[in-house]
Amino acid sequence: MNIEPDILARAENLIALCKSKGEMIATAESCTGGLIAGGLTAVDGSSSVVDCGFVTYSNEAKHGLIGVPQELLDTYGAVSEPVARAMAEGALIRAPLATLAVAVTGIAGPGGGSDEKPVGLVHLACAGKGRPTLHRRRVYDGDRHAVRKATIIDAYEMLSEMVGKTG
Repeated sequence: MNIEPDILARAENLIALCKSKGEMIATAESCTGGLIAGGLTAVDGSSSVVDCGFVTYSNEAKHGLIGVPQELLDTYGAVSEPVARAMAEGALIRAPLATLAVAVTGIAGPGGGSDEKPVGLVHLACAGKGRPTLHRRRVYDGDRHAVRKATIIDAYEMLSEMVGKTG
């Protein structure tokens, strides 16, 4: 599988940074369907940095696999800050070796949007052991591919930002 060169370059930089700091990554992905983990594992030597990935497309998977409370899903919906934070924190708890976890949940399109939650809306969260969880709300322009690509780039940036931080 071919990973776009700019995504691969960012993944290589993130892998090198995590290796140098002894960090291990887990992912919890909805709208990207595993592409964040796929970009990372395309890098030679990524096994020393990538622990595991959860593709939690359905609410049932978010709840069952990574422990997102059903109340959050019912109250805020899957595409929300509380759910993104719970996804990242749940993945970190369930990943045996991870020190960092990134989570994404959004509406990549072309359908599924509303006035309140438009196509292109993505919530990203990054959790680190002993560190406060980061959150970003983005509304990306473009088609499904553009939304997913921008999400991957932001996820890598959040992970890079979290590396080496202390609580």
